[in-house]
Amino acid sequence: MTEIIDTDAGAARITWHEARKARLVLAVSHGAGGGIEARDLQALAAVLPAHGVTVARVEQPWRVAGKKMAPAPKTLDVGWRGIWPALAKPGLPVISGGRSAGARVACRTAAELGAHAVLALAFPLHPPGKPEKSRAEELLGAGVPTLVVQGGNDPWGRPEEFPEGSYELVEVPYGDHGFAVPKRADISQEQAVTIITDGVVRWAGSLV
Repeated sequence: MTEIIDTDAGAARITWHEARKARLVLAVSHGAGGGIEARDLQALAAVLPAHGVTVARVEQPWRVAGKKMAPAPKTLDVGWRGIWPALAKPGLPVISGGRSAGARVACRTAAELGAHAVLALAFPLHPPGKPEKSRAEELLGAGVPTLVVQGGNDPWGRPEEFPEGSYELVEVPYGDHGFAVPKRADISQEQAVTIITDGVVRWAGSLV
C-alpha cells in the first residue's frame, strides 16, 4: 500500500509492507543519491513482516518531486517530522531508520519524535577521504537503542573507524556504501544481504 503525506517540505510517499501480527513499525528512508529501491531497503521490506515488523519505506519530498539532489539536512528533517504522525498512526512503537543521509535524519530526530529505536544503514560517518569531518555526534546523540549496519569497505566510514558508544554494529564484510561486495569476495551478494536482514531481525527481536 502506498500513501502520500503532505509535509512542510512537500509531499512525501510511504510504501507499506504490513506484518499480520505487527509489534513494531520500522520506517526507513533512502540516501541522498538513491531511492527506496536500494537493495538493503528492499530486503528488509521482504523479510521483516514475517517477524512481526511492519516496514514503511519512506520517500522524501525531494525524491517524490523528481529532483536529483537532496536538499539541506534541515529540510530532510522537516520532511521526516511531517511523515511521523502517519508512521505512528498504527499505535505501535516506531523504529526510525534510514540509509546514509536517511540514517543521519533518523539519528537527529529520534529523541524529539519519540522513536523507539534507530536503525542506521550505511551511516556516513565522514565524507570519503575526510575523517576529520566526523558526524559521530549525530550517531551518539540519538538517545535511543541504535543499530548500525556498515559495509567493511565503506569509504564513508569503515566499522573500525566508529567511536565507542552504546549502539550495536553489524559489519557486512567487503561491503561498500551500498552494501555491494566485489566478485572476488569470500561472500556472495546474496549472503551480504542476508547478513543485513539477519542482523536487523535479531536486533528488532531484542527490543522491548
